[in-house]
Amino acid sequence: MRDFLLRLLLNTLALWIVTQVYGGLFFARGSGLGEYLVAGLIFGLANALLKPVLLLLTLPFNVLTLGLFTLVVNAVIVLVVASLTPLEVRGFGGALVGAILLSVVSFGLNLLIGPSDQRK
Repeated sequence: MRDFLLRLLLNTLALWIVTQVYGGLFFARGSGLGEYLVAGLIFGLANALLKPVLLLLTLPFNVLTLGLFTLVVNAVIVLVVASLTPLEVRGFGGALVGAILLSVVSFGLNLLIGPSDQRK
């Protein structure tokens, strides 16, 4: 349960950071902490449940592009999250750049907290 809450907070923090530094992703006016947490939860669930299915379905494209099509899958995940939450995206290009930034920020945050076996 503790790891789940930590992942939820990290996803939420990553979304917040990216929306602060990049104009292609933003939350609707008046969005509060609750909306950010819901978006972080949906982002985490989409990454855990939807992304593996999409990667499997797009495996031939991934092989042909040497894995670069994964960026498109990540952008689709951002668009799915945006369709279910107050997160707004400025086109597919905005989703693509936002997905790259989210990946970088999430990676950095995960490096800061360390592996899960070291936190116990």
